[in-house]
Amino acid sequence: MKKSGLLLLSLVFSMVVKAQVKSNVILFTDNGEKFTAIMNGLRMNEEPATHVKMTDLTGEFYKLKVIFADPALGESSFNLNLSMNMGMETTCNITKNKKGNYVLRYMGSVPLAEAAPPPPGTETVVYSENLPPESAVVTHEVTTTTTQTGTTDNVSLNMGVNMGGTGAGVNINISGMDPNLNSSQTTVTHTTTTTTTTTSGTPLPPPPPPSPAPPSAYLPGYTGPIGCPIPISPGEFAELKQSISSKSFEESKMTIAKQVVANSCLLTSQVKELMLLFSFEDSRLDLAKFAYGRTYDIGNYYKVNDAFTFESSIDELNQYIMRGR
Repeated sequence: MKKSGLLLLSLVFSMVVKAQVKSNVILFTDNGEKFTAIMNGLRMNEEPATHVKMTDLTGEFYKLKVIFADPALGESSFNLNLSMNMGMETTCNITKNKKGNYVLRYMGSVPLAEAAPPPPGTETVVYSENLPPESAVVTHEVTTTTTQTGTTDNVSLNMGVNMGGTGAGVNINISGMDPNLNSSQTTVTHTTTTTTTTTSGTPLPPPPPPSPAPPSAYLPGYTGPIGCPIPISPGEFAELKQSISSKSFEESKMTIAKQVVANSCLLTSQVKELMLLFSFEDSRLDLAKFAYGRTYDIGNYYKVNDAFTFESSIDELNQYIMRGR
């Protein structure tokens, strides 16, 4: 029992520490397109800008919408994954791919203590999910009296009004009533309560779940967590494989692979194919570690283990992934 208690305490402590870790994100556009960033339904910058820095991010996953100032460019939505970059300042580029669609490309991360001052013209926003003040409730009571006239002897009327909540209740006790139910004079008071709600602000929608189901167009049937927004097209991947295969030396292959993967989003199956282009086990392990944070269907990442020859490589990759969580 004592060991179980210590384990539970340790788990709770690690969760609290992780929840206190904050991260920064810098967004910028290639060609100076001005935009407004919306994070989990919250507007970040008041005026459109080309560089936006968001600080004090404590979550691992965010829904990001970019609304361009130029109506002709429209808006684009992305899933921002910071699970591998907690406590870091991450820079992302909003750029167009070969098809002319805007994508979010990871450019790099540095520890917050080592982060350089943002470029001139960057709007810095402190992220907060505080909702606007709660609705104010105003209650109006309207009393109407109705009198019916008649004659009776020895009539006592007691009335109790119970105004609980927003409804109305009436309790009437009558004593000394003529048993023959002769005409009587009775005064009945009805109290009606009307409640009007005024809202000081429009409540923001709750943030989306951290692991939304990806569009079926990318990977039909997959509903696990995602690590990057949009995987590269089959054509782009084919060019990458051809470029790597054209090199004779392992180091040259690795250089090209990392150059492309650093700014791309891959499927687990594509990572495995790239690993098989390398002859040495160390190279495959190195690439598997590097590509994990840039893989779309990270819930399928166990499948890259098939590219290893030794069990020790599987264990080392698993330890690397667990350390990052």
